[in-house]
Amino acid sequence: MNYITTTQLRTQTPDLLEALAYGQHIDLIHRSKPVATISPIKIEKPKLFSAKRMFAITKAMNLPKLTVSQRNKNYKEAMLKKHG
Repeated sequence: MNYITTTQLRTQTPDLLEALAYGQHIDLIHRSKPVATISPIKIEKPKLFSAKRMFAITKAMNLPKLTVSQRNKNYKEAMLKKHG
């Protein structure tokens, strides 16, 4: 699929999406005149989670150690403040 007309956009959308998924550029034709080129966008892959990097970040933050009861108390206070 190298070109598609404006009329065909309605009926051949799945074919258009498939061609874009393969990285093809498609010319858009309106009344026998080329109007635009439809091209796929680059999709960047997300970075993978690194436990070592996360540990280094949390260690650098130097957060105080909390007990379970302190965490529960802080959570309860936050929920009461937020929701009443």
